[in-house]
Amino acid sequence: MGDLALAAFRLPSLLWCLALGLYIGLAMFSSMPRRTERLIDQGLASLLIVSVTFAVARFLADVISSYTDRLHLETGVPGLTKALVRGTIYLIGLLIFMNTPGISITPILTALGVGGLAVGLALRDSLANLFAGIHILVEKPLRVGDFIKLESGQEGYVVDIGWRTTRIRMLPNNMIVVPNTKLAESIVTNYYLPETRMSVLIPISVSHGSDPSKVESVLVDEATRAAGEVPGLLAEPAPFVRFIPGFGESSLDFTLIVQVHEFVDQYLVQHELRKRIFARFQKEAAEIPVPQREILVRSGSA
Repeated sequence: MGDLALAAFRLPSLLWCLALGLYIGLAMFSSMPRRTERLIDQGLASLLIVSVTFAVARFLADVISSYTDRLHLETGVPGLTKALVRGTIYLIGLLIFMNTPGISITPILTALGVGGLAVGLALRDSLANLFAGIHILVEKPLRVGDFIKLESGQEGYVVDIGWRTTRIRMLPNNMIVVPNTKLAESIVTNYYLPETRMSVLIPISVSHGSDPSKVESVLVDEATRAAGEVPGLLAEPAPFVRFIPGFGESSLDFTLIVQVHEFVDQYLVQHELRKRIFARFQKEAAEIPVPQREILVRSGSA
């Protein structure tokens, strides 16, 4: 903080010292006309106001940059925040500058208040999206590059978080543009938090005559072998099988659980594993069940 203050006030402090020396030197000449003395006083006061305004604006902007860098916020956060802070400081400095020579700033403040209220009412939706965007960028429920699924069912990669909308690229390469207020109010599933690794559950069914222990052994063996060959399929944590959902109408139903590196890896992983499991079942003479129904036919009068 001290280094930032030193960098911001180094040059203005030299101007202040120069202005103070000039003021003291001129004050020693008592024969100076009153009008000239008043003009010099106003000029020095104006110089002081302008230099202080720019120095404070630079200092606060540097503080914001340092703070947001430590928080690792998105690029747009410090940019807009610094612009808002600088604009506010410049406006205050301008009002003080105008008040120095005796110009009344009361009508200006009244106009700014009425104008600000009118603009706020006219842009309430845009301002709502703006603050929702700031909330998303600061809290980070989702980040650029994350794969998310919206409450409405759309899913894809976050490619941009703006001040009004967030853009999501779907897997078919279409773009969804979501207003930030809608996104902030929606239930969002982020497949990249707390990490990109995720579990994939693959249902497998065999006939009632199959040995559950052998089926489990075959599934784990094939998944373990594929872990070093199929892109995105992880060897750790190790694949495992659960006899769930259990007893079906025409089958014994198992679930193979494997780990993939990220969400989109599951498609290739399921494709390859199903091919390998089918080939292994044919080799092991394991029967893939088909739905069966028993029809009872009765003859004779009712």
